[in-house]
Amino acid sequence: MILGVSTRNFPRSLEPLEETVKEKATAKSSVSRRFVARTEAQMEGFLTRPLGERDFPVLMLDGTGFGDHTLVVALGINAQGHKDVLGVAEGSTENEAVCRRLLANLVDRGLSVERARLFVLDGGKGLRKAVRGIFGDWALVHRCQLHKIRNVVEHLPQGKRAWAKAAMRKAYTSDTSEKARRRLLDLARSLAAHPGAVASLREGLEETLTLLSLGVGGALARTLATTNPIENLQGTLKRVSRNVKRWHHGRMALRWAATGLLEARKTFRRVKGYRDLPALLKTLEVRIDPKNEDRNVAEEVA
Repeated sequence: MILGVSTRNFPRSLEPLEETVKEKATAKSSVSRRFVARTEAQMEGFLTRPLGERDFPVLMLDGTGFGDHTLVVALGINAQGHKDVLGVAEGSTENEAVCRRLLANLVDRGLSVERARLFVLDGGKGLRKAVRGIFGDWALVHRCQLHKIRNVVEHLPQGKRAWAKAAMRKAYTSDTSEKARRRLLDLARSLAAHPGAVASLREGLEETLTLLSLGVGGALARTLATTNPIENLQGTLKRVSRNVKRWHHGRMALRWAATGLLEARKTFRRVKGYRDLPALLKTLEVRIDPKNEDRNVAEEVA
């Protein structure tokens, strides 16, 4: 069924049996019950597995549509650049309660709170409030630049959208955060006739420049600048669930999502630019706790 065989066509996908062997448990209802039981157990194991012995200094959080439901996915990246899906929570929207439930679940399973960590988020306020509420000053937030561009251009007429999009992309590829900030503020002044776009551009502007302020560039910056790694999972989720026509309840959506995410994990590769992660993590630790810089200097002298 994960490969797309429907319960109705399941018997046709099997090898033919000898005439003396009686076929059983291939009816649509039987296959469905067996699939639900197997994926239910798989989901429970996936959402409760311990995280205490694993370290993920970079976390990406984003909401994705799944039928009529919204699923908030947490994707972790370890110091070696390997990705893993850490958890998923279901709700009607990306509100703070859903995001807190997801993050609290990660902490209950052993994810350390007192660790300098970079969070890459979309523009949802619920996500940011949840991160601040649980991880506090240990978290440094980077807002997805792609989401920010989308939000800004939605407030503009069609004739100005391509131009504004190009200007924002040019700003985000600047050498320094100061240069990027100056270009974005210049764009805001030129869009004065569109107050909605200006407000959207200025809202959270500094957090879209977090990676630049940390000195991250090249392939790693392109990887972490957006929540694309999570959005790329949507293709697998849609493929796995393409035969589902009715979503009866949220647990069904969560079960199918967990099944799709486990399937997607099989194709995960290291993030591009992973060799620059050690330098990023050292800079991140200094940004979170300036005393770390003194410790690093002392260690080098010793």
